[in-house]
Amino acid sequence: MKFQPNILSSWKGYNQQLFINDVFAGLSVGVIALPLSMAFAIASGLKPEVGIFTAIIAGALVATLGGCRVQIGGPAGAFIVIVYGILHTYGPVNLLIATALSGVLLFLMGLFRVGGLIRLIPQTVIHGFTSGIAILIFLSQLKEFLGLNVEVPADFFAMLDTLYTHIHEYNPITLKTALLCLAFLFTWRISKKYIRVCNHIPEILLVMILATWGVHVFHLPIETIGTRFGGIPNHWPALVIPSFASVDLGHLFVPIVTLAILGAIESLLCARVADGFTHQSHDSNQELMGQGLTNFFLPFFGGMPATGTIARTVTNIKSGGTSPISGLVHSLTLVLIVFFLGHLATEIPLACLAAILIYVAWNMGDWIHLRQIRQRPFSDQVSLLMVFILTVICNLALAIGFGLCWALFNYWFEQHKSKLL
Repeated sequence: MKFQPNILSSWKGYNQQLFINDVFAGLSVGVIALPLSMAFAIASGLKPEVGIFTAIIAGALVATLGGCRVQIGGPAGAFIVIVYGILHTYGPVNLLIATALSGVLLFLMGLFRVGGLIRLIPQTVIHGFTSGIAILIFLSQLKEFLGLNVEVPADFFAMLDTLYTHIHEYNPITLKTALLCLAFLFTWRISKKYIRVCNHIPEILLVMILATWGVHVFHLPIETIGTRFGGIPNHWPALVIPSFASVDLGHLFVPIVTLAILGAIESLLCARVADGFTHQSHDSNQELMGQGLTNFFLPFFGGMPATGTIARTVTNIKSGGTSPISGLVHSLTLVLIVFFLGHLATEIPLACLAAILIYVAWNMGDWIHLRQIRQRPFSDQVSLLMVFILTVICNLALAIGFGLCWALFNYWFEQHKSKLL
């Protein structure tokens, strides 16, 4: 497999007008990426700057090294539950190592042309684990949404028990703030159907600005990024070199494979969505190699796992992005915001970020497919429902493993059905 990033072949017919379109698209995506990257990092148990610097580095590397012209890389909602579990089970050092080694695995998957095989993963598996992750994101944000002062475990049943036990300790002001933010997000979304100007203003950025303004003006006694984390540093992160010498591959095998498989599925799914908008075709194996190099280098700057992000990529396309330039401008926009406006982030309320993630989870879930499950063949019903349940109560690796095994079994059964019956 030849290593040939799409950036090398993106300039045929490129002109000044397309460059201007890319710059404005990159600016638009950059301001949207700011609240999302912070929210994803905090929900994963990390500091907000980890999400921002991950978006900066991943955005630049995915645009430069990937196989899709308009892909925007960065932290993704699908990784929240996985990263949170790895962080609390294996520790921060092993999270960095697992991220780097998952990058190596992703690169090898692209090198040996596995990209085409990932496209064959049944849609029921994708619908099942996507909806399962959405449920887990929702549950993980109830702590901040309610203003609870308690550590929430990663295990599903322990999480439910903790939330049920401490729900009476909720903070009324935090809850009201979160409910207002969530109501605003859904109201703005509905308004897009009737008010044209609403389509051009990102509701996620707007609600963050309004919530931060409200906390500052009314001096609301709720937790903010400043009270929890001390703000956002306005300098580049120091180089971190994880120690690979004593790594126990057997110990980290499941986290590494889970991060790699999820990263591959998310990035290629995002690239396919982009193809539908641009009427172009991406190089799936080059995309995997680009994602692999990105995730290998991210831990050296304390970053978290990254992949292609559907919401930001679609925003990039709809804003006029046509080449990797928009991804690079998106990263540069975040750099400028951090270095010159980072001090303004201290009063962003965590309740607002929790509302944003619950909104993201709602948009992320494939609820239509779950509602219409009875209309599907029996084998699809089993696949979708079991992958969904296993994702929620067990883990993603087991859920995807079951989905693939079930698909292989059904394929074998269809081939030999006449002999067996």
